Parts: sequence; structure tokens; C-alpha cells
Amino acid sequence: MADDNKIGVYLCTDCGIGEMLNVDELEAVAKKEFKVPVCKKHPFLCSREGVQIIKDDINNGEVNKIVIAACSPRVNTDVFNFDPLKYVTERVNLREQVVWVKSSTEKTNEGSQMMAADYMRMGITRIGKSSIPEPKYTDVNRTLLVVGGGVTGLTAALEASKAGYKSVLVEKARELGGQAKKMYKVFPTAPPFAELEKPTILAKIEEARNDGNISIHTDTTIASIEGGPGMYKVTINKQGTTESFEAGAIVLATGWRPYNPDNLAHLGYGKFRNVITNLQMEELVTKGNGKVLRPSDGKPAKNVVFIQCAGQRDEKHVPYCSSVCCNVSLKQAKYVRDSDPDAGAFVIYKDMRTLGLYENFYKTSQDDEGVFLTKGEVLGLEEGPGGNIYVEINNHLLGRTMKINADMVVLATGMVSGMVPEDRGVNNLTPEYIGNFVKRETSDGEIVELEPLSLALNLKYRQGPEMPHLKWGFPDSHFICFPYETKRTGIYAAGAVRHPMDAVQSVGDATGAALKAIQCIELTAQGRAVHPRTWDRTYPEIRVESCTQCRRCTVECPFGAYDEEKDGTPLLYPSRCRRCGVCMGACPQRVISFKDYSVDMISSVLKSIEVPDSGTFILCFVCENDAYPALDMLGLNRVGLNTNFRFIPLRCLGGLNLVWIADALSQGVDGILLLGCKFGDDYQCHYIKGSQMANERLGKVQETLSRLMLESERVEQVQLAINEWEKLPGIIEEFSKKVEAIGENPYKGF
Repeated sequence: MADDNKIGVYLCTDCGIGEMLNVDELEAVAKKEFKVPVCKKHPFLCSREGVQIIKDDINNGEVNKIVIAACSPRVNTDVFNFDPLKYVTERVNLREQVVWVKSSTEKTNEGSQMMAADYMRMGITRIGKSSIPEPKYTDVNRTLLVVGGGVTGLTAALEASKAGYKSVLVEKARELGGQAKKMYKVFPTAPPFAELEKPTILAKIEEARNDGNISIHTDTTIASIEGGPGMYKVTINKQGTTESFEAGAIVLATGWRPYNPDNLAHLGYGKFRNVITNLQMEELVTKGNGKVLRPSDGKPAKNVVFIQCAGQRDEKHVPYCSSVCCNVSLKQAKYVRDSDPDAGAFVIYKDMRTLGLYENFYKTSQDDEGVFLTKGEVLGLEEGPGGNIYVEINNHLLGRTMKINADMVVLATGMVSGMVPEDRGVNNLTPEYIGNFVKRETSDGEIVELEPLSLALNLKYRQGPEMPHLKWGFPDSHFICFPYETKRTGIYAAGAVRHPMDAVQSVGDATGAALKAIQCIELTAQGRAVHPRTWDRTYPEIRVESCTQCRRCTVECPFGAYDEEKDGTPLLYPSRCRRCGVCMGACPQRVISFKDYSVDMISSVLKSIEVPDSGTFILCFVCENDAYPALDMLGLNRVGLNTNFRFIPLRCLGGLNLVWIADALSQGVDGILLLGCKFGDDYQCHYIKGSQMANERLGKVQETLSRLMLESERVEQVQLAINEWEKLPGIIEEFSKKVEAIGENPYKGF
């Protein structure tokens, strides 16, 4: 065995492994089948004594590739942590996914023993095909670019400064403060959450201007952003004068704008003089120094009607709830009451939504005898003499229609992400990108390009110049697990640009985004991925001489890690890569690989499995982010599993290469089950749409199966969330019965 391939296998016999399995037979797999020179067993491998055995072999130069056959790779990561820049470690999961999932109907341990032996073969094969990563250490720039000078952007810059990092803040308006500067008062932030408070935005602006770590550019736009995390080149434009600088990460804080009220003529806007929006109400009260005066004649407004969800939760306008509008109307109802104790405020709502501790604020409004809250539907508005507005509603609480004579009507218009162009609604955005796709003739024929309508970042990326979005213009990556991430590594969205929120929430959001941006810079400097594989120091390696310039990798990469040379050859920006392997699965020529993850590696792993000559035998390719932990949870709960299955973890199901399907079936495997994250509206994929892309690729499996003269039902994909682990036994049994009904693979035994 070559000196650079010194494999050591270490078997743990604790946690029931030694009681159920014949460890000597597993040791024989390593020594006799793979000729592994070092193979040792220990009753308590994760103990100080057990780990020291491994360290002694490392220090003696006997081992540089370590196979730990014990518990799940998701536990004891700190214990079995050997210098990843010198040694490769592979974990073989004998505990959670073999010993702890023994079926109560299994009379002997034969099935479990076969599982364990195969997992040993797979682990040793995998590590034999792995090599030590070569991290790309970078002298990164540690300055943050903050785009947007509202409460979110200012907070992000200030919090970064407290952590010792410099920021360049770019605001397109002439003044800092954004929408927060227009507020007369803000929601209560302290118990008992009953009284409104004065805005603090002016103090925040002053603090930022006096902070030596923050450079501020107002009346400025971004002309272009090139490069990637740690090495962005940013060019800004101020009244025709350009300036360039470098940045390490970006906080996107372009805020929000109100939904265009010109679309709300049916609610009287633009038609009646005393129908205004909630944002106009703030400006009106600020101008009146707390007095609520009608815009038509300046007279005090004695009766004010607030119409909730004005254009919101409506597929024709804004399909979503903006979450803060109910609080805003309650706040403005208090303006009315504070302006005149004899005045009344009527709030007509679909549903009253006051999240968290704001429920106390809502109760305060309920206790105010001058604030009338009713669930109802607006049937129509008419203008009466003197500018009064007659609002007819269907009062759902009273079960009858009624008319309210109002001096003024305030529409609770929704919040639209600052990334949405002003001339576009949230329902007519190009899928994924904000802009128009146009066809253009080139020497290569007709191609489709993005013609953006409005640019905030002006990214020089192959996949488009603006931030992709999942829905309605809100940029994000994985709302549940990575709230600040976007589809562009190193760019973190915060505040109302990523989903509707108030100023208090935006402050917390900005702090989180700034910390994630700092983390990105520091991980990039170490050559590590930023999320979710933060330990990973590998990068895609492209065998360029075999590349056919098909552009599949550049198109399918969820994070824009690839640009292109003029001839179409992929150009990798390593610091943008999140190591998901989607490009590896997309490449038809199989020229993309990682030091410890490749098409050849998984193909070799498949060939190492001993497929029985008879009986149904099924392979499962499982996502390491949801499906694999779900399997572990079966073990933790001692739920039995069919032993005719073998589970092969993938970084992402989107990295599935179709050659693995052909390899497995031609080897005699009877069926293949793909377990991946949920996609669509309930997406949970850590890599945006990896599971969805795997599903799309399955359409091509039919061609492979037809060539092998096999049934298409032998391959199936199932969407599985991590919290649906209890469904796994049923999923596995159902698929097993389906394959049994089809019959054994005719290639079995060849």
C-alpha cells in the first residue's frame, strides 16, 4: 500500500456494537479484503484512552487516513477531530444506523452483520479515494459593505464597528434614516408595552457619523460588484463620479417601500381627498406636531377609519401579510386619541395580528373606549359633503352591514421588499431574478439574457446582476436554518428587505447579519465553507481538458459560484462555493470533483457493496442535512429497519450523478430510493433547490432504465423533512413491497 494511503481502521465495541455484531468478522473485512495494515478495536473508543491509541498511530507515522467505525458522524465530532490538513477521517455509523435500528422481527443478527460489513467496505473504499484538502488561504479584506442607510443598515455598520470591523455604508438617498425617519412615534419596546416611544433614528445616525470605523456615502449608487467573499471589488457612483474599493462581505439592507396605493382606487385612494396611506399618516402627524388634521382642509379629524390589509393578502396585489400593519394602525389610532380625547378611531380588520409581546399593546387599544375594533369587509366608500367619507362595511362580529361617517380614511398598505423595482408588482417578477429576460442574437445563435429593471447591487455574476429571490422579491436562502443567507455567498440580507418587519425587529436582524458577514470573512480567510459545511476545506476541481463547455455547472450552481471564460469554460470563484456538489451531479462529462467527494468515489463505493444473490436489495441515496439525521433519530428511538437497505449519504441530493443509478442497477441492486429535502413552497433544502434538481434529473433516468431494459418504478424519490423521521420505516417498507412486486433485478448475480 502506498505511503500516502496509510489507512487505519478503529472499531468501537461499546454502545451495544460488540454485543450484537461479530467485531472479529468486521476486522477481517478490513484486514483480509482491503489489506488494511492497522486495524484495532477498543471497548470505549471515544474515551481518552481510545483516542490516544489513534493519536499514537498517527504520531508514529503509521496512519494518515483514519476510519472510525463507531457512532454517527454527527456526534463526537470534537473527540474524533484530527488535523484535517494532515489527515483524512471517515466515520462508519455502526451504532445509530445498524445496532440501534435492529428490527424486533429479525430472528438473528445476520442481516445487521451484513449491513455493518457493507458499511465497513463503503467507509474504507471512500477513504481510499479521498485525499487531504488543500485549503486556499486568502489575505482577505475585512471591510463590510453595507447597502442601505436606514435603521437596519446603520445598525449593521455600528455592530460591526463594535466587533472591530470597518464598514462602508452606501445610501442612494441624500439623507440617512430611510423609512424610520418618517415615523412620528414608534412601538413600545419596554414593559408594559402600552405607551408609544420617540424614535431613536436621529441618535443612531449621529452615532454612525461619529464612528471612525464607518465610512458613509449618501446620494450614491453601486455601479458594480465583482469577485466573491473576502475579495469583492466594489465601484460606487456619486453624481457621475466613480470610486472603487475592496470589501470582504456585504450586508444588504435596502429596506422596504409601501405598496403602490394607485392600485387601490376601489378603496378611494386618488379618488377621495381624505383617503391616505398609513405612511402618509405618519408624515401628516409629524407635520402637525401630533395633531391629526385632514389633508383636504386642515380641520381636526374627529372620526378616522383604518382599513387593514389594503391590497394585502390579495393575489391581485400583495399576496402575503406584512405582519406589522396591524400594530401600525393601532399606533395611529392612538395618535387620533392623543390628538383629541373626544375623537374616535375605527379599525376594520380581516384578522388582527400583533405578534409576541405586542399582544399587550393590542390589549391596551382594546381597553381604550375611543378605539373601535371590528372584523369586517369593506363593501364600498362614498364621499359626502365637505369631504367626509362614508365607509360601508359588512361587520362580521355583528352579522350586519353598517356605514361609518369618517372625516378621514387610512389604508394599511403593505411592505414591499426594497429589491422590487418601483414599476413592478410582487406578482409579476421574473422567476428567481428581478428583471426581464430578453432574446439576443449572437455568433453562437439566439441566447436569453436578463435585462434588469432596477439594480441595487449590479453584480457581475454569470447568473445575473441582481439578487435572486424565492418569492415576491424577498432574497433569502433557507428561511428556517439560515435566516440571513441569500443565494449569493457573502451577501447577507437583513431587515424588511428579506421579509416584512418593524424597526425593533430590524435592529436584531441587522446585528445577526453583521455577525454572519464577519463569520464569512474569517472562514473565507481559512479556506473554509461558510454554511452549512463550515468545516469543509475542499473545493471543486475541474478537469478542464475534458470539459465540453455545456454550461450546466454555471447554470445549475445554486450560489453563482461559477462564471465563464469567453469560450464557455467554467471559471470558479472558490469563496462563493458552499461545497454542495450540485455542479458535480450536473456535469455530464464527470469532470468536477472534490478531494474527498467525487463521482468515481461513489461509483467505487457502490461496487464495494456485496449485493446478495437473492432477495430484494435496495440502495438509498440520502441527503446529509435532513434524511441522514432522520435515520439517526430512528436509531436514537430504537425503531427497527429493514436490513436489506444500504444508505449512502450525499452532501446534497442535487449532487446525484445519473451514472450512479446505472452503476447500481447494473450491479444487481433491485431498487434505488432517493431521500431528499422538501422542495416547492415548503422548501427545506439547505442548498436551495438541490432536491428539486435531483427530481428533475430523474426524468432522464427513464432513458438509462430503458437501455438496461428495467422498469422505471425501480427508482423513486421521496421528500422528507428532518422532523418526519417517524415516517421512514413506512416509506422504506412501502418501497420495498413495490420493488418485490416488480421482481428481482435480472442483472443480479452477474
